[in-house]
Amino acid sequence: MINKGLAKRIVPCLDVKNGETVKGTNFINLRSAGDPVELGKAYSDAGADELVFLDITASFEERKTFTDMVTRVAAEINIPFTVGGGINEITDVDRLLNAGADKISINSAAIRNPNLIDEIAHHYGSQVCVCAIDARLDEDGWYCYVKGGRERTELPLFEWAKEVADRGAGEILFTSMNHDGVKQGFANEALAQLADEVSIPVIASGGAGHMEHFKDVFELGKADAALAASVFHFGEITIPDLKRYLRKEGINVRI
Repeated sequence: MINKGLAKRIVPCLDVKNGETVKGTNFINLRSAGDPVELGKAYSDAGADELVFLDITASFEERKTFTDMVTRVAAEINIPFTVGGGINEITDVDRLLNAGADKISINSAAIRNPNLIDEIAHHYGSQVCVCAIDARLDEDGWYCYVKGGRERTELPLFEWAKEVADRGAGEILFTSMNHDGVKQGFANEALAQLADEVSIPVIASGGAGHMEHFKDVFELGKADAALAASVFHFGEITIPDLKRYLRKEGINVRI
């Protein structure tokens, strides 16, 4: 029987560096995966529900390259897409929304300046603000990391997630650094706890390797959306096959 709640979303993620898509494992060892605009269009055509583009080296010179890419993506695809990386103030949000993005993802900047969440929600509406949280299960519990996973903060994951929701973020994009790129499944226990503790949708990231992992993240992890990169980029799983499989398993997805 199909679960008739809101349809679960499948979201390919494209990490962009110097104008090309790259993918690593545990946030390191990057390799090229092709042109982000072409890939984005292919995913849109294949039935992806949304896309995420992250400028992973958002230094000043590369921002122009990334903004140009956002404009090109907006011209080619007809599904919502989120952009993130190097967004530190409202003017950055403005620039990317004007280039055609539907939503903005903030991460380290939100931890440095939590008021940025309130500002984005106030100016553009909560639906525009996706708060990305990179966290790792350390010996003393789940803690948030910044600077692309390089620096631990003293912010506990669940505490920060609640604050993010209270400040007006529309969604949380949670990446488990322990699971990123290793293809052993998502952090379902932590995801289920997040789903129970916050009232906004949670996008799961980090760990997709097999179709069963998507089924598990929706059933056990209670995620609203599942994000993945390399399994899609390198053709290990196709979106039409994945959606047919999930539908067969009783999970409500748009086909």
